[in-house]
Amino acid sequence: MLASDAVTLERATPDMSPLLENLLELYIHDLSEIFAVELGPDGRFGYDKLPLYWTDPVGRHIFLIKYGSRVAGFAMATRGSPASQSPTDLDVAEFFVLRAFRHVGVGRQAAFMLWDTIRGQWVVRVAETNQTGVSFWSDVIRSYTSGVFGESTTAGALHAWRVFTFASRATGAMC
Repeated sequence: MLASDAVTLERATPDMSPLLENLLELYIHDLSEIFAVELGPDGRFGYDKLPLYWTDPVGRHIFLIKYGSRVAGFAMATRGSPASQSPTDLDVAEFFVLRAFRHVGVGRQAAFMLWDTIRGQWVVRVAETNQTGVSFWSDVIRSYTSGVFGESTTAGALHAWRVFTFASRATGAMC
């Protein structure tokens, strides 16, 4: 990576909805290898929860991942996780890095920035059948926490989930 190609997180705004809708299509297409998702009659997968990120800025956070000036993906976090009983836990709801920016550290840096930006107890869930995702998150979380994290497997309706839990190390302002 070049210094001019720094990874940054940019808080998304409602006017970025068309861009995020397009990125979500690519993300869901990638996930269609793991999850049974259907195209709508318009040829799009759709993501019904996106409008909630504009109406609930306390409970939902969405960021563009940038690599230099280029959009490289997005990160979505929610307060409350399906894998936790605590309504204050933070959940990595969706996380996506475009293929052109994978395997060069963009995802790792973006995840670190996300956890450092929003302080708290974090939950990361990944389907056990997503071996690439399990490997990525295990490595990134181990590095971020210096090995201090919880890891378990939970049964789901269709998939078993690997669940990681850990505390943010952030010292900056909390969102």
